[in-house]
Amino acid sequence: MWTRRWIALAIAWAVCMAGWLVVAMVPNSYESKARIFVQIDDVLADQIGIGGDRKRDIERVRQTLTSSVNLEKVIRATRLGDKVTDDKQMQAAVAGLGKNVKVVSQQDNLFEITGYAGGGGRNDGENAKLAQDVVQKMIDIFREENLAGGRGEMTDTLAFMDQQLASRKKDLEAAELKRTEFEAKNVGFIPGIGSISTKLEAARGQLRDVESNLLAAQSALASINGQLSGTPQTIAVAGPAGGAKGALAQAQSDLGSMRARGLTDSHPDVIAVKGQIAGLQKAAAGEGGAGGTLNPAYSSLISIKADREASIVALQSRKGSLQAEIAQLSAQQFSEPTVAAEAARISRDYDVYKEQYDKLLRDREQLRLRGQVETERDAVKFEVIDPPTMPTGPSAPDRPLLLMLVLVVGVGAGGAGAFALAQLKSAYSTTGQLERSTGLPVLGGVS
Repeated sequence: MWTRRWIALAIAWAVCMAGWLVVAMVPNSYESKARIFVQIDDVLADQIGIGGDRKRDIERVRQTLTSSVNLEKVIRATRLGDKVTDDKQMQAAVAGLGKNVKVVSQQDNLFEITGYAGGGGRNDGENAKLAQDVVQKMIDIFREENLAGGRGEMTDTLAFMDQQLASRKKDLEAAELKRTEFEAKNVGFIPGIGSISTKLEAARGQLRDVESNLLAAQSALASINGQLSGTPQTIAVAGPAGGAKGALAQAQSDLGSMRARGLTDSHPDVIAVKGQIAGLQKAAAGEGGAGGTLNPAYSSLISIKADREASIVALQSRKGSLQAEIAQLSAQQFSEPTVAAEAARISRDYDVYKEQYDKLLRDREQLRLRGQVETERDAVKFEVIDPPTMPTGPSAPDRPLLLMLVLVVGVGAGGAGAFALAQLKSAYSTTGQLERSTGLPVLGGVS
């Protein structure tokens, strides 16, 4: 390789010159940075329970700053838009600017905005000023989107929620009217108090009570009949004092008093007295002229028997009435499941509309109150900590590093070229090297 050192040096110089020329032609890029502070905590809003998630709102604004709409605003407001004449060029400019702007959240409330500018047929001074202008416009957009835009957005949101509330209110009123009309039309068929199932169960319970009372009354009547069979109708007395005729007269007087009070023949007391009168009439007809008088115990048992018989008649009548009512309710019960299912569906619809309306109303009131608080007090306090810097020197490319890399590449290329030539065209500086390389004896050499 040493014999080809001049070739290696030539290759190295050629590569270095070409590389250094390329490095010299790379346009300078200028960088401008700014830091902003955004205070998103509002004590009043937090205390009254309406504090919104402003961190999420700031993050949303941070992301939308690099959207196509906002980048187009930056282009139109700076020299980037000087050569843009149609939509295709605007799209290309937006794509290029998207790679040259960056918004970084350093802390919860601190943001760094960085803009780059270079090339484009502009000189270094113009690119430095353009980088500063881009960052300044980004700050302006941040302020507009987060402060002015936020209040406009709240107004639009309130208007939209008012629209939704009006629509939900109509749906709720329609559902309430439908439920009311259905309940009025199907009263007694809907499960709950007053439904057919409830009435049927109550009627069956009453029937069980009546049957139990009827059995007790029949048992008591049988006991009275047994006592009557062993009790004499009359007892011997010294003279005709009272007797069945006197008791009959008293019973007839009692019956007249009851009718005078307005009691009908179906009243249990009237039925009992009439039964007592019938028994006394039989006793008076069989009463002797001078041998005895009606036995008071027998007369009392007759009265009790008449009362028991009247109770049995009333209970049997009540039993028949309940049985007829149960039969009627049982026939109507077949239509109740369908009605109950429809009632449940209508009730569910109403509950859904009511829940949606109440939630919308709460959200709307909370949003309105938050809007009032933000009108009186800025919920977001915006401050520029470090204004956009005016670059004093290019941020890229790093020319010393690139020049050094080109030099390393040139030296490497020269060495590689010399080595390759040495492998292709071998030469020996001494006869000993030739003898060792070929393994043959060397007879002599020409110097």
